[in-house]
Amino acid sequence: MTDVLRRGRAALAFSFFAQGVAFALLVTRIPAIQDRYGVSDALLPAFLAAVPILAGVGSVCTEHLVKKVPPSLVLRWSQPVVLLALLGVGAGEQMVVLGAALAAFGLAVGALDASMNMLGVSLQRSYGRSIMLGFHAVYSLGGIAGASLAWVGAHWDLALLVSYLPVVVVLLPAALVGSRWYVDSGPDAAKQEDAVPAEVGGAGGSVAFKMLLPLCLVMCFAYIGDSTVSNWSAKYLQDVLGSSEQLATVPYNVYMVTTLLGRSIGDFGVRRFGAAAVVRAGALVAAVGFAVVAVAPGAWVGMLGFTLLGLGLCVLVPQTFAAAGRLFPGASDAAVARLNIFNYVGFLIGSPLVGAVGDLWSYRGAMLIPMALVLVTLVYARSFETEPDRYGGGHERPRTADVGRGSNGL
Repeated sequence: MTDVLRRGRAALAFSFFAQGVAFALLVTRIPAIQDRYGVSDALLPAFLAAVPILAGVGSVCTEHLVKKVPPSLVLRWSQPVVLLALLGVGAGEQMVVLGAALAAFGLAVGALDASMNMLGVSLQRSYGRSIMLGFHAVYSLGGIAGASLAWVGAHWDLALLVSYLPVVVVLLPAALVGSRWYVDSGPDAAKQEDAVPAEVGGAGGSVAFKMLLPLCLVMCFAYIGDSTVSNWSAKYLQDVLGSSEQLATVPYNVYMVTTLLGRSIGDFGVRRFGAAAVVRAGALVAAVGFAVVAVAPGAWVGMLGFTLLGLGLCVLVPQTFAAAGRLFPGASDAAVARLNIFNYVGFLIGSPLVGAVGDLWSYRGAMLIPMALVLVTLVYARSFETEPDRYGGGHERPRTADVGRGSNGL
């Protein structure tokens, strides 16, 4: 394996880490943001929904943008915008500033998520073996680091700007320097993309979307499950299972840690058993986790369920991006950008869906909704078996030195 690939992999991993830190610092300080700008409880959902909606727009724009410029260039400049927008959220005082900062954050996050995963898919193709779960593991590590920094800021009652500024000062120049080593797909892949007709996996055919649709559904269902944990785990443990307020904060942390653990070892599972087997196992473990949460007699059993959810859900998203790259080897960038939109669709649907079912019926019953949706993944698991890039036992391709074109300098 060449040094170019190794440096490209390390640089991209740092980009995933930085994004995990930035996103966690934003979402975990929402109460402080609300207090700083005087955002009412009635208006807050509109602000929160605007971010994933604009991120979807950013992902759509990225699909078209990468036809003109390489994904590495999109990632190089979208990541600084995300970090500066985070700083803007912490520095402003008027609601119009908050709106502008969140709008910039949302649009840039969509471009960032899409371009990061485009580069991850192309790097995996160059490596000839599964590495996507490792990138998402680093993202989870960044999320844990960001949440920990947010806890420190809240504990010491630090102003948002004081919490955000040191992080941006460290991450922004490091990301710009690291971007020098991003690796795009090679010229052969670009020629192949031009040669693929729309009806068999090109950039715009309706049949191509039908081929991608199962993966879109898996992505959406995975994020419905993820948003259920992030938005409802504390309330569920406290209000339904009768835990203390302090204990109610534990499940999400446990979920993040087990997500990191599962993604750290997931690539080895894909290489040994194949992507489809890992996805099936992840869906089953996640479904069992939701079932345990739904029937839990007390808080500790509920925490066991949330632990299983982290181990199960963590493999679905990275493998869905990887499967899109294998299904559309000549148009993987477009496939990843379109698939990425369903990340935000699931995020938007998940929390309101569980809340509505919980209010109308029961929160125990509401947990069965994401459980059923995750189980649907089993129906689509064959979409993860696409040859010839099945990176499982006996299917790993020889490592290749086709490193493509590196990014230009800053």
